[in-house]
Amino acid sequence: MKRLKWAAIGALIAFVALTTYAFTIEPARLVVKHEALDIPNWPAALSGLRVALLSDLHVGAPHWGEARTRALIAQVNAEHADLILLAGDYMIHDVKFGSRVAEPGVAELLGELHAPLGVVAVFGNHDGWHGPALRPLFEAKGIHALDDEVFEVETRGTRFCVLGLTDEAARKRTATQELALAPSGVPLLVLVHEPDVFPELDSRVSLTLAGHTHGGQVRLPLIGRPIVRSRYHSRYAAGHIVEAGRHLFVTTGIGTSVWPVRFGVPPEYVVLTLH
Repeated sequence: MKRLKWAAIGALIAFVALTTYAFTIEPARLVVKHEALDIPNWPAALSGLRVALLSDLHVGAPHWGEARTRALIAQVNAEHADLILLAGDYMIHDVKFGSRVAEPGVAELLGELHAPLGVVAVFGNHDGWHGPALRPLFEAKGIHALDDEVFEVETRGTRFCVLGLTDEAARKRTATQELALAPSGVPLLVLVHEPDVFPELDSRVSLTLAGHTHGGQVRLPLIGRPIVRSRYHSRYAAGHIVEAGRHLFVTTGIGTSVWPVRFGVPPEYVVLTLH
């Protein structure tokens, strides 16, 4: 009986400790990932190009209010990346204990991002729930907002394109029709909120960059990620994925959705060096 009692007490203490960590410590952490990727159809002239990727800031989520987001942006600027890509979900919708920051405030914060080749953004499902207000606000701050559009970059005596796809819930074009928007023969990056379009893209794309999944927010030992907001579950949950020679990078993002919990999946931003 005493053994059972002490086992129950130990289990309760472990549960409280893990819950406290998952709600108060890990969601407040910040991991910076620097990765070098060898990607197809990427010319030697562009080798070494550095791209900072941020997604799912959910400004106003617990631990990621305006002051903390401003510090994050200053840290990203200090990376001196050539290009900054924003993969959507800047707003919060239903996160528990969050404090919504209005669209002008979010645009003001992200307008502080700077990179020599520009700051390029697409919008996510949380942004779409708030209507189209963000786009003009972003553009007024010098952010290139893409909605099934192409952003062309000239640098190092050559050029490449970023094709920004509309959020999956609002997308009208097929993947083939999307790719037709980009000029042929030009190195191509695809920026999209959800990674689920990746299997439909062809070998024209050197690299697809996405967010949305939050890496599941929880990754348990032995069990893995119980919930991933993707019809492919954990297949495109996080990191660098290569399938049939095609490359995808999914960042687990900064903020949280629904419950402000993270375990085994800390907030992150990524700096990719492309070769």
